[in-house]
Amino acid sequence: MSAVMSASSAAVGSMSDPVRALQHALYRSAKADPERRFHALHDKVFRRDVLQRAWGAVRANKGAPGIDATTLADVEEYGVDQFLDELADDLRHRRWRPLPARRVFIPKPGTVEKRPLSIPGVRDRVVQAAIKIVLEPIFEADFVPCSYGFRPKRSAHDALQVLIDQSWQGKRWVVETDIANCFEAIPFDKLMQAVEERVSDQGVLRLVRVMLRAGVMQDGLVRRPVTGTPQGGVASPLLANIHLHRIDRAWDASRHGVLVRYADDAIVMCDTREQAEAALARLTVLLADLGLEPKAAKTRIVHLVEGGSGLDFLGFHHRKVESWRWRGKRYLQSWPSTRARQRVRAQIKAITAPRCRLTEPTR
Repeated sequence: MSAVMSASSAAVGSMSDPVRALQHALYRSAKADPERRFHALHDKVFRRDVLQRAWGAVRANKGAPGIDATTLADVEEYGVDQFLDELADDLRHRRWRPLPARRVFIPKPGTVEKRPLSIPGVRDRVVQAAIKIVLEPIFEADFVPCSYGFRPKRSAHDALQVLIDQSWQGKRWVVETDIANCFEAIPFDKLMQAVEERVSDQGVLRLVRVMLRAGVMQDGLVRRPVTGTPQGGVASPLLANIHLHRIDRAWDASRHGVLVRYADDAIVMCDTREQAEAALARLTVLLADLGLEPKAAKTRIVHLVEGGSGLDFLGFHHRKVESWRWRGKRYLQSWPSTRARQRVRAQIKAITAPRCRLTEPTR
């Protein structure tokens, strides 16, 4: 009875929300036919309600302006309706051309490294959000449970729970890795092959291609690399998941252990060291097939035992300890990692830093 009521509620919600109804229809069609390639999607991207929803997502996310210096406030002053009408017309007549993204570098807490961030213009972020609205339900129908990053109704805590559960079940050899420069290194041709597995609409494929090839502007110069889906783009996490999905679907958990992937961070929970070594070799081969490789400095095999070094995953440090309540029982304890604490301290310092020098009051 409750299942029927939930289905009824979902149906009513979809009827009152045309964008949600569109996404449900795309998801159901993709789920029903895993071999289907969608050929009529371009008109969905410039649907007025889809663009309105895309603008809402961009507005809620705030964000800095791109190279054209146009802010969200500028768009609101100009008139959101007029802005979206003009954008829809450009998309309909295939006139939309994205500007290069503005390249900035932000520090990685706890390291001397800096992470590149690409900031598209507001107009281009809205288009990316609209593309994401249309494409995400199609590929969500294919994505498998081992993937947790940047997916609807999935979170880092869901991924962490798998680590805890598998540890309790005896899988205490862990392959810890992340993908070297993942967002910057994804080859365009291999990424487009992955998108084309489900999409044949040339209008949408063209939008994705020109979005990828828009390039970045740094120090007044525009660079147009042949790899990467720029970190900072609205659609980049979805495109990265589409590319990396080919690892997830090729993974054999019974042979190589339980894979847990959160975007470009991954662990594999294994029964033995031999299985962990085989899992790392298999993961390296699968990444190479996609034009990627594990980051050497962050790749290792960890044994979760009392007194061991433990591992960092998704902002937490995990280590096997003895229970203080039940002697002889051991469990996986987690607490914020050193880098996560440094990140919080840096944020607090930035918020509480004095904005001006205090002066003595005049008498």
